Amino acid sequence: MRKTESNLWEATATDPQLILKSPFFFKGWYFIQLKTQFHSQTIQTAKLYVNHGKGYSENDAFVIPHRHNRPTYKVIYLSKKVKSLRLDPVESQIDFTLNELKIFRIPEQNAKRRIFKRISHLHPEYRQHTESELSLKFIKQSKQDWNHDLLSIYKETFSRSSSEENYPHWIQKTEAKQFSAIAELTKNTSEVPLISILLPTYNSNPSYLLQCIESVQKQSYPNWQLCIVDDASTQKEHIELLQQFVTTDSRIQFQQRATNGHISIASNNCLEISKGDYSLLLDHDDMLAEHTLLLMVNELKKNPLLQLIYADEDKINENGLRFDPHFKPEWNQDLLYSQNYIGHPILVNTKRLQGLGGFKAGVEGSQDHDLLLRYTADLNATQINRIPNVLYHWRAHEQSTASHVNAKDYTTEAGIKALKNHFEREKITATVSMGKLPNTYRVQWPIPQKQPLVTLMIPTHNGHEILSTCITSILEKTTYANYEIIIINNQADCPQTLDFISKADKNNHHLRVLDWNHPFNYSAINNFAAKHANGSILGLINNDIEVITPEWLTEMVSHTLRPEIGCVGSKLYYPNDKIQHAGVILGIGGVAGHGHKYFDREQSGYFSKLELIQNYSAVTAACLLIEKNIFNQVNGLDQKNLPIAFNDVDFCIRVRNAGYRNIWTPYAELYHHESISRGSDNTPEKIKRANQEVQYMKNTWGKSLTQDPAYNPNLTLTHENYSIKSV
Repeated sequence: MRKTESNLWEATATDPQLILKSPFFFKGWYFIQLKTQFHSQTIQTAKLYVNHGKGYSENDAFVIPHRHNRPTYKVIYLSKKVKSLRLDPVESQIDFTLNELKIFRIPEQNAKRRIFKRISHLHPEYRQHTESELSLKFIKQSKQDWNHDLLSIYKETFSRSSSEENYPHWIQKTEAKQFSAIAELTKNTSEVPLISILLPTYNSNPSYLLQCIESVQKQSYPNWQLCIVDDASTQKEHIELLQQFVTTDSRIQFQQRATNGHISIASNNCLEISKGDYSLLLDHDDMLAEHTLLLMVNELKKNPLLQLIYADEDKINENGLRFDPHFKPEWNQDLLYSQNYIGHPILVNTKRLQGLGGFKAGVEGSQDHDLLLRYTADLNATQINRIPNVLYHWRAHEQSTASHVNAKDYTTEAGIKALKNHFEREKITATVSMGKLPNTYRVQWPIPQKQPLVTLMIPTHNGHEILSTCITSILEKTTYANYEIIIINNQADCPQTLDFISKADKNNHHLRVLDWNHPFNYSAINNFAAKHANGSILGLINNDIEVITPEWLTEMVSHTLRPEIGCVGSKLYYPNDKIQHAGVILGIGGVAGHGHKYFDREQSGYFSKLELIQNYSAVTAACLLIEKNIFNQVNGLDQKNLPIAFNDVDFCIRVRNAGYRNIWTPYAELYHHESISRGSDNTPEKIKRANQEVQYMKNTWGKSLTQDPAYNPNLTLTHENYSIKSV
């Protein structure tokens, strides 16, 4: 690591280090303050290693997640005198600015006060406890248990904005625990369907191909057939290897094509020799986890009507190291339109696959995406299952798409073609184009020439400036023409606000004002406004919203008009261009949280999710569109039990349970000056009300708040950053 200019450092290797030597690191509590700035879009974590005299080890290390250009604070406890400390500021070769690094000793009382404060704000189990309640809880324990247990819980509130940080540790701890009961499944072998594994090869790397086939042979489920077809390879090094496998394992069948037909044709040749009840797709340089087939067959035993099973996956490098796990949501129709998030592994019904004509020529590079679109076209969510285990290892090497999204430039064009073909087959009018990133797509839905009327309902109290900004930005920037704005005056007494409302009601045909002369109740105000709305589409809009993209309303209306869609949400930023809302995830913090909160505007998020149209269980009512008839169908917002908070989450869950898909789009961008007008819950009365709303949500929705189908149980419910759940 070298310093290139004032505070600007360059990591010249993948393990940069700063050694901090001092005779003053004695046993006790310390406070760390670290501030860094990165000069490219990246997610990084620092580690502070402790040397007690026997060198540095992972067992004596503190993880410090970076917050781009904002300070990170952390309390640590040194159990004995330290010879030296080593800071690893980043994990890869990258330029960064080290703006601030402070490590100083603090009193135990100060340290624990900071710890209790963080736990009470961020830990889902203790979020509703006060700092004094936590102190009483832990003081009952012995001194040793106090420190150990408290620090363990405190550690759970820290995690970097990526699933990379603890993945090796996760593999060792969580995956081993997940698979500990696998042996019990092998005892239930009364029905053992044959699984055909389809493996087309072409100029395969012999070493990777060997590991691929061996991963099949090591399956804990024995009743499989491996169907290998080589697509007239020009390099023959791997052919001899394949022939050797055929002679030693009767479950392996091998054919060689005389001419090159590309992957779709070769895969269909594999399908032709398939004898299995179900087929699993495998690429020639990838690997299956040991229990892939067993877990999939177990799901079939629990639900024989399943037609598609998929699972989580990760990448494996040339040295056999696993990284970059993809923990996937359950069936997510609109996410599949935006990206082939299902990937590998997938298990399909062989007869159904054959009936569809197998793989389609002409979409090579996205042939699996094309297959999934055709295969799932008439399936419902009950026939599709996701297993939340990493069951597939995608090989990352120089030429692979796993290593670099631009390694196969033609794949994006093939994906666009696959989607266009799908909508043509389904007789659906939609426009498909490349998304914001390679191998992602944007589907745009039509709006009738006679635009439906949209009623934007905006409750307000005082706050003349934010209301003026909101209304002005809508009127001046919105390209969608047919809308009306209802300002609901909730007992405003500010002269400027009253003057603005009065003029707005008189001077613009888009605007009218309703009076709500009752204490603030967000649910009741919007239910009241909905009864007076002329539009067939309702827009729930906060008065602290500011339009960024002129097409925001066009984009949201286009989804609202789809008969299968319920609530439509938008992408909201804080004024500093940090993410405020990009979909609601159930269970975070105990009830619900906003995914990717505080990410930078230019970041793409977890597997590009910040740039993809997709289904979420809920979206925020700060900017939400829904058809009026659906709003009425579920009886609007719950004004009795949820007057202030979580009414939008409860509403979205009820809409989802009524059979509609809620959706979020990144193509409707607005600023959200959150809670400026209403203030925060900082009085005893407000705190009591907030706690009651939390308890109502937990009592009403129970396990639904910890089993969000748009999320994955391996991801955290403590943070809003899609990091791995602490183990």
